[in-house]
Amino acid sequence: MNATRKPSYDVAWKERYASMIATPGEAVKRLKPGQRIFIGTGCAQPQELVRALTARSAELPDTEIVHLLTVGAAPYAHRELANTFRVNSFFIADNVRDVIQEGLGNYTPIFLSDIPRLFSSGQLPLDAALIQVTPPDARGMCSLGISVDIVKSAAQNAGLVIAEVNPRMPRTLGDSTLSVHDLDVLVPVDAPLLEFAPPGPGEEACRIGELIASLIEDGSTIELGIGRIPPAVLPFLSGKTDLGIHTEMLTDAIVDLVEAGVITGAHKHLDRGRIVASFCMGTKRLYDYIDGNPMFAFHPTEYVNDPFLIGQQHQMVAVNVALEVDLTGQVCADSLGTKFFSGIGGQVDFNRGAARSPGGKAIIATSSTAKEGTVSRIVARLSPGAGVVTTRGDVHYVVTEHGVAYLHGKNVQERALALISIAHPLFRAELLRQAIEAKYVRQEMADVEGRILVGPNELKTTMLLDDGTQVGFRPIHPTDEPRMKDLFYALSKETVYYRFMSHMKRIPQKQVQNFVYIDHRNEVAIVATLPEAHGEDIIATGGYYLDARTNRAEIAFVVRDDWQERGMGTFLMRYLITIAKRNGIAGFTAEVLRQNKAMQAVLHNCGCKVRSRLNGDVYSFELDFA
Repeated sequence: MNATRKPSYDVAWKERYASMIATPGEAVKRLKPGQRIFIGTGCAQPQELVRALTARSAELPDTEIVHLLTVGAAPYAHRELANTFRVNSFFIADNVRDVIQEGLGNYTPIFLSDIPRLFSSGQLPLDAALIQVTPPDARGMCSLGISVDIVKSAAQNAGLVIAEVNPRMPRTLGDSTLSVHDLDVLVPVDAPLLEFAPPGPGEEACRIGELIASLIEDGSTIELGIGRIPPAVLPFLSGKTDLGIHTEMLTDAIVDLVEAGVITGAHKHLDRGRIVASFCMGTKRLYDYIDGNPMFAFHPTEYVNDPFLIGQQHQMVAVNVALEVDLTGQVCADSLGTKFFSGIGGQVDFNRGAARSPGGKAIIATSSTAKEGTVSRIVARLSPGAGVVTTRGDVHYVVTEHGVAYLHGKNVQERALALISIAHPLFRAELLRQAIEAKYVRQEMADVEGRILVGPNELKTTMLLDDGTQVGFRPIHPTDEPRMKDLFYALSKETVYYRFMSHMKRIPQKQVQNFVYIDHRNEVAIVATLPEAHGEDIIATGGYYLDARTNRAEIAFVVRDDWQERGMGTFLMRYLITIAKRNGIAGFTAEVLRQNKAMQAVLHNCGCKVRSRLNGDVYSFELDFA
């Protein structure tokens, strides 16, 4: 509890409810052999009761311990007690992973939103629940504090509820309370709550966080799942406005953004102006901040994780993690092959909810490699025994430190190429070979082996046209192949002739590949894009190819007819000059038809020293940057 605040509870509660009070040892004596016992979640784990329970291990054979995610010591999960306490976890934390992977405990794969129904329906009846709450207030209401999640449902459906009553537990608002009369035994404690300070995100996670942040628009509502990567998004949101939060878990990182005014929830369709969560794992700073804070609303899992409610939020963005993603888009998030590692959690709940939200984005994030770079997380096929958490039909965005792949509505070849392009460069050639072997992509795609590269992110820029339209400029991407075809077929016959010096009626597949699959060093290609419902349209492209013998690059570009005479050609020219100068190139060359006056004007007015000569119907230009 915040020391500067008056107690939010009835200071005489021990006298008022004296008949319900017991010590930890006395309380657990009410437990019997063969029972199923629920233990509270995360940093709200009732530590004294867990110790007292474990101390009675010899008297409680065949006891099943059920929980979601626990932090700190789990003495009941030791190998020597496996014949007494059988762990059954809905999400696997570090403290129980070994016994479960060794077959001495169990993992129940289930959507987080479904767990409360297991309890209430009697499908998984609970004999007892060990939880932690605040002292009761004047109305006899105890707050579940930092862990409401499935704890409230467990307490409402267990035959016996034993609660540690801790004045240091923050009183959170929302649907987070139980009547003291819904508890059977009260165990007074006065001890610090467990704290959780995750390790630093690292360079890869920060890069992924930055890419994800670029997908989040002002006014969006965000969910950040469990793992190293989701919290790494938060520092990159400092320039956003009016973000909302509707998430399972909160960490300390939320505080700075709230105090900076970045998170206001002003555009949320549900719980406007309030940060909604079901539990938090952090430090005393966070616990003090949420204590009695009306901006925070803690709700049970059946509310927070309801995909229908999530889908009603404004521009809902869900960020969750993967252990493996195969080239068709299947996401494994709970196992490493046959070894269970974590859990399904709320990934599917939020992924599906965000996908149905107007303007929403469902994002799966993963580093491109594991085991110190020796294993690719983007794989041709999932490891034997790996389970699919998010199906290929549910996946939308996949993000690694090498870029963003958008898969929804894409065919298998488009998916495979997009995922290969964001895999680690060391694994792209092998992934392409495996994709061809699996018939995910056409055989002729073997020609692009070694050329599936993503351009530098720092080459992105924008141009504001006179009418206020903002056009984005970025390096060409391997997945731009269909968009480049669309651009070609949108050009007039005259523009096609000016660009290719030929009356082409179709563009060969090989030529499209040569546009798209480039090394971004000797070859550079920039595309101008406009956002559309299906992703984006390419309305112009420009690039150069370096002749290493002369240190000059041949330049060419084309603008779609309906966007010509808007200054885009001049912008592309100047931008390509900037890029070429950075790369130490001495100048450009260009071949331009005599009739193409617009291109000639762009070259003559580019700010370089220009020489040209006419050979028949073609001008040959040389441009010196110096």
